[in-house]
Amino acid sequence: MPETSPRPAPPEPAADTRTGPLTGPRGARSVGIVGAGQLARMMLGPAIELDLTTIVLATDPAESAAAVAARVRPGRHDDEQAVRDLAADVEVITFDHEHVPTEILERIQREGTTAVRPGPAALVHAQDKLVMRERLSALGHPCPRWWRISTGDDLAAALETAGGRLVVKTPRGGYDAHGVRIIEQADQAEDWLAEHGELLAEELVPFTRELSAQVARRPGGEATAYPVVQSVQKDGVCYEVVAPAPGIDHSAQQRIQALALAIAEDLDVTGMLAVELFETPEGEVLVNELAMRPHNTGHWSMDGAVTGQFEQHLRAVADQPLGSTAPLAPTAVMVNLLGGTAEDLAPGAHAALAADPALKIHLYGKSVRPGRKIGHVTLIGEDAADLLARAHRAERLIVDGPESLTDPLTPGEPR
Repeated sequence: MPETSPRPAPPEPAADTRTGPLTGPRGARSVGIVGAGQLARMMLGPAIELDLTTIVLATDPAESAAAVAARVRPGRHDDEQAVRDLAADVEVITFDHEHVPTEILERIQREGTTAVRPGPAALVHAQDKLVMRERLSALGHPCPRWWRISTGDDLAAALETAGGRLVVKTPRGGYDAHGVRIIEQADQAEDWLAEHGELLAEELVPFTRELSAQVARRPGGEATAYPVVQSVQKDGVCYEVVAPAPGIDHSAQQRIQALALAIAEDLDVTGMLAVELFETPEGEVLVNELAMRPHNTGHWSMDGAVTGQFEQHLRAVADQPLGSTAPLAPTAVMVNLLGGTAEDLAPGAHAALAADPALKIHLYGKSVRPGRKIGHVTLIGEDAADLLARAHRAERLIVDGPESLTDPLTPGEPR
């Protein structure tokens, strides 16, 4: 059947970025996923294709992954017995989020019957921002200036050194702009200091844009890197991604990929690692945060790369050979669907698919709340501006309903 619009020619094959041994014993066949959010949900399709048995640990049967998974075990991520029961039924456990208490994972790992990937010694760097800053700084990786804050006097001194403004973060538990404040006076963070005991303070970096470098690594050291992407935030939540980052030259691409691969090796990461970065006006990069799991900035790869990040994460944690990260087109874009006025997403999704047959929609099966991540769309092609315009048009159709656009595309019209 002929395509409704011409498929863009794929880019020149990317150089193989894999490092380390490419062979090893047959990998695991069963994986337990702690957490049942949308990341776990999007692992399920690739797991079926890889013939991996998966069990999801969910706090609620209505959670995104629990609603569609073949096997679901009820329980909380911070309930040691629940995590142990999951581990007893699989060869490997991995994570939908980083919030599992480190000590639970350390005890399971010491017993040696179930692999924990990434291991707790690596995962703590994504769980605790102070631990991450200390370790990366000790290794010589580029970071913003930062301070460990234990008292109000510490914070006042850091503010003075930083020129009167600071970014203050809770060491644990923050995500999607939660646990982050910009302050100009020490008393603006005294409630957090009383609650958490310690805080991370960082200079307010005058960055030109945010980048993300994703890599995957197997237990034996085989690793590979995806193209470096540009991300845009909306109210602290990842909103759009362009891959590769516009205007990034080959040398910068390789340099940033090498940084992410080095961090993965230094921290002994197994699975996907996302290194979120600030690009400065001088063209340098500073590490902002780490995530040791599939990440929002990698959703483009589901439809825009030979091997999407969810399949790649499963290959890595199951100790199977990693897949190619080569892009399928010169440009891929991803736009997050953040809850809007439409409670029923089906009419808008139908209209968006009818208007743009090249569009890919991924819905998470979550109830709609304003600003909540409820899905994402992707497109691949040649022109980033055109792709983003189409993706945002689809976004509006889905989150606000077909009536939100007064100039909807003609069905079948690609742009």
